[in-house]
Amino acid sequence: MPVSPSAPDAPPRRIAHLDMDAFYASVELLRYPELRGLPVVIGAGSRYEPRTLPDGQRMFYRLRGYAGRGVVTTSTYEARALGVFSAMGMMKAAQLAPDAILLPVDFTAYRHYSRLFKAAITGMAPQVEDRGIDEIYIDLTDHPEDSITLARRLKQAVSDATGLNCSIGISPNKLLSKIASELDKPDGMTIIGPGDLQKRIWPLPVGKVNGIGPKADARLRDLGILTIEQLAHARPELLQRHFGLSYACWLIEVAHGEDDRPVRTHSEPKSISRETTFERDLHVHRDRAELSEIFQRLCVQLEGDLRRKGYTGRTVGIKLRFHDFRTVTRDFTLPIAVADADAIHEAAGACLKRIELDQSRIRLLGVRVSSLESRTTDGNGGSLKAPFQLSLY
Repeated sequence: MPVSPSAPDAPPRRIAHLDMDAFYASVELLRYPELRGLPVVIGAGSRYEPRTLPDGQRMFYRLRGYAGRGVVTTSTYEARALGVFSAMGMMKAAQLAPDAILLPVDFTAYRHYSRLFKAAITGMAPQVEDRGIDEIYIDLTDHPEDSITLARRLKQAVSDATGLNCSIGISPNKLLSKIASELDKPDGMTIIGPGDLQKRIWPLPVGKVNGIGPKADARLRDLGILTIEQLAHARPELLQRHFGLSYACWLIEVAHGEDDRPVRTHSEPKSISRETTFERDLHVHRDRAELSEIFQRLCVQLEGDLRRKGYTGRTVGIKLRFHDFRTVTRDFTLPIAVADADAIHEAAGACLKRIELDQSRIRLLGVRVSSLESRTTDGNGGSLKAPFQLSLY
């Protein structure tokens, strides 16, 4: 069993990965307990909000009634058993599970429960690395309790704070803990100790390793490497020939359960973005007014995100996905960092002018701000703006 490097007299590292079970769906089941045990798919717009009848009963939409270009945000385990998973097109999901309940997304509620479970964990173990709305790493190295007791206490803390279940994996490093948290879902608790690398990790498909994506997975399969054990025994020169030296070295390390990354309690974001996929493809000329309104709204939302997180940014980018799924991005770097919607809109508009639109139909529009800096002010509480003028879209 690999042990992550540490000081000679320091205790061996012990890191947990905590992952909320079907998080968005579980939050919705708190609101609609009558849906427990049913296939539920989340990803619709607000027009699919359940209706309350005069007798107090609720009427829910079914997935078969969905029409649009959206994708599944998440689904309950019952819907997953029918083949419906996140990032799947909603229309395809409707073919697989037409009787599934359809619910709109409610990110305000999801963020609320995310804050609750993270606060509960931080109160017990303050060395926490935030990995997104529904997962965290926790450094438990200095805790005197054994791993099983700690895992139970952490799970109970989450349940008490939110009413939700989570799964926890504990091991000497982040790599193995991330894999372990998936092994016994839902409501799982998995401890990876001596000998468990060979027994529990090696039989898994290579795609279970965080960092081996679909393309690398397919290339490994072409080489006859299907499991983590096969990867661990693969010839280094073979991996280097097909993946290059750096990635080959990393593949060998992770196959042997090696990972020395620490739990980082703070990290700076590289960019902040907003994007939306349209219910129908929008034509750049016939739907110009609607596109302009959406474009402006994204910039306003992005301003709110930047102000809330305390950042400005010097590089503004645009992302377009056309009806044929071709995706184009453009960036514009400003002389001074900005955060206000007007400046973002102008810079993003300059990016749009560098894209050949012609008679195109667009299915997705996104705006991004990068090259982030901590917010500065003009001395009166207002953010500094870049002194420039650009043509509007």
